[in-house]
Amino acid sequence: MKFQKWNIGTPREQDVALLQSAGYPYLLSTVLSARGISTPEAAAEFLDRERTLTLSPMLMRDMDKAVDRIQRAIADGETIAVFGDYDVDGITSTVLLMDYLKSCGARCLRYIPRRIEDGYGLSRDAIRALRDQGATLMVTVDCGITGNEEVAYAASLGMDVVVTDHHECKEQLPAAAAVVDPHRPDCPYPFKHLAGVGVALKLVLALGGQSREDALFARYCTLAAIGTVADVMRMEGENRTIVSCGLAALPHTDFVGIHALLKEAGLLGKPITSIQIGFVLSPRINAAGRMGAADLAADLLETDDPLRAEALARELCDLNRERQAVEQAICADASEKISHLRSEERSALVLSSEHWHQGVVGIVASRLSEKYSCPSFMIHLKDGVGKGSCRSYGGFNLFAALESCKSLLTGFGGHELAAGFTIPEENIDAFRTRMNRYVRETCGGQLPVPSLEVDAPIACPGAVTLSEVEELSRLEPYGAGNPRPVFALLGAMVDSVQPVGQGRHLKLHLSKGPCRFDAIFFSVTEAECGVRAGARVDAAFYLQTNTFRGSTTLQLQLIDVRPSLTPSRHQAEDLLLLERLLSGGALTAQEAVRLQATREQLVPYWRVLERLLRCGKLETDRLPFLRRLAAEAAAESGGSENFLRSALALEVFHERGLLTMTVRDGRLVLHLNPMQGKVDLTACPYLVRLHGGAVNRNRGDRT
Repeated sequence: MKFQKWNIGTPREQDVALLQSAGYPYLLSTVLSARGISTPEAAAEFLDRERTLTLSPMLMRDMDKAVDRIQRAIADGETIAVFGDYDVDGITSTVLLMDYLKSCGARCLRYIPRRIEDGYGLSRDAIRALRDQGATLMVTVDCGITGNEEVAYAASLGMDVVVTDHHECKEQLPAAAAVVDPHRPDCPYPFKHLAGVGVALKLVLALGGQSREDALFARYCTLAAIGTVADVMRMEGENRTIVSCGLAALPHTDFVGIHALLKEAGLLGKPITSIQIGFVLSPRINAAGRMGAADLAADLLETDDPLRAEALARELCDLNRERQAVEQAICADASEKISHLRSEERSALVLSSEHWHQGVVGIVASRLSEKYSCPSFMIHLKDGVGKGSCRSYGGFNLFAALESCKSLLTGFGGHELAAGFTIPEENIDAFRTRMNRYVRETCGGQLPVPSLEVDAPIACPGAVTLSEVEELSRLEPYGAGNPRPVFALLGAMVDSVQPVGQGRHLKLHLSKGPCRFDAIFFSVTEAECGVRAGARVDAAFYLQTNTFRGSTTLQLQLIDVRPSLTPSRHQAEDLLLLERLLSGGALTAQEAVRLQATREQLVPYWRVLERLLRCGKLETDRLPFLRRLAAEAAAESGGSENFLRSALALEVFHERGLLTMTVRDGRLVLHLNPMQGKVDLTACPYLVRLHGGAVNRNRGDRT
């Protein structure tokens, strides 16, 4: 089980029925209702996709200054340097602006930092190099908002700077010719969630003028869509328009490098959604920056030569495979280091090494945050300097956390959820201590438990069909604020479990009543999954179609599997029967026989409990524990599993004072009590009543 808690939505049946009566399919209606959209009118408004950007780019603070300065540079034949970031957002931003400036006849230079040699953001060496090549104006994209000193240095060399960015601002802005960032406190632009490429797109639309906005948006929306999805921006407002239009334009984009990458990734001619951008295209583009070759990706997107594009796409995919291998090695090394951390150092994972690849530590930080349920800070060391990447967990604000530790840092920047920083090696221990203290204080001493948001359980498994799943695409594009729908199948049976992909993944067959489902669980081994054929489970998943050898079938892409928290019909009957015994309710003679248990029959349950509770208190979900207790007691005694007896055994041991037990909201808390002398189990009033045959008396007659 990956997630300690599942938050399962409960769409209102009447809302689902109303939406279905208006023509919306069952699954789509279920998701809409779960997300608070309860009427056909609201559904139509939510599903409608704008085809144009309606907010004027001139609403952004300093956009007029940026346009004036850039247009003057174009008119006067100045050399303009475009300075971007090395991630997908920065690369697409750079290519977008370069393409537009070249179309205007501008003399342009491109600069994307090498992640390892140059580090994040603006640098004096890069600025000096651009000035030496004749640049008199530098335009930043997806970076620069915290580069106050570097912008001042550029000015000292006679170079003007226009900053365009979307990251959080520090208290003082750079003294640039223009600073365009929706996060400026004084920026009136109503939509604050544009990616860096979204801001670059807005700059190009402003430069082109209102009469050319539609044509320029049509050309650049695909680049903007890729950068927006890759940077995990909120998928609402203008971002939703950018991505939906970009996806629609993808098959016939003018950028031949995108076609080459689609072909090399096996996606050419196939429907492309935000999922393919996020999990197939973006990692390949990002690999170039992570492995210190961001210019390779920019070259691919800029080239108009199909043969060169094919060669560059192959090289990019090779780099991505290399990145994956490096990532796995760093993950293993980081996990080993974590095993040696003290408990007070686990609220925030701060790890460092000279052997880690600087470009890959950010991905590993994401993996660690998810695995260990806390913020992670991965630091690459070289020559006494640490360059770190960090990732949040549970909405923890990284930018504020780094701000609280700024006296230990050389520099930092980024978002609330992802950031980078530079730190002297000798400050790392103090940073670890301070950051762990800050996390504990901010989170009240306890981080959120790993939680999975599930839109809804599948109430009608028979209604889950291929056509229903295909209709879910009307919710696209997915992203933050509009996530891909997650469903749950509660109380399903595992019919089979089969390792696939050389044991790296699992294929399962699940059933619920007469309905059968194929499921795939990526990057999970049989041991990690922990379920076996015949187990009763709850499964959380995405619904998708799977095409193999020309045949398309429905498939569950599993996110998590847990022992079911919903009882089967027989288990529910057993628990009701036990409740009647405990409360003194009437029992038939046949029911009393089912409940009866001798001391010898209860002993295996006690032995299992002693083994499970020897480390102290145990808190767990009640139903899975009762099933486990029944199975292990059966193995102990060589008999058959008896769910009812496992539940009875707990009540008997609790009544006899052998253990303390509390049950609340389906959770069970158990711990063994110190024993003094022997305890007579047969004296338990529940057993006395059953063995005495007094099955129809009141509670007061049980003893």
